[in-house]
Amino acid sequence: MTNKRKNIIFIAAVLAAAAVLWLVCRTGGSGHTAVLRYGTPQTEQRIDLRRDADYDIDTGRYTIHLHVENGGIAFVDSPCPDHLCGGFGVLKNEGDWAACMPAKASVTIE
Repeated sequence: MTNKRKNIIFIAAVLAAAAVLWLVCRTGGSGHTAVLRYGTPQTEQRIDLRRDADYDIDTGRYTIHLHVENGGIAFVDSPCPDHLCGGFGVLKNEGDWAACMPAKASVTIE
């Protein structure tokens, strides 16, 4: 085996190991955390989706109600005029999001 080929294999192995390490050690992306942002200026609250619970959050305009169950979160019993946020359903997967625009609130799964 030539030195050039050995170097390429070594570099590929190092890059593969770095990628695996990054995937294992990075923060977020587990799908176990919801990030709630609300109000002006924006307040951020992290919610553990591994614990079933109900949250009533005063956003300054409305009190929003969030329900966490079986690793998912949803807007429930919305007091806003159009109730569109309830239509997003249960958010469970990384990247899922929902918003209640009248309450200036959003939820994103990390």
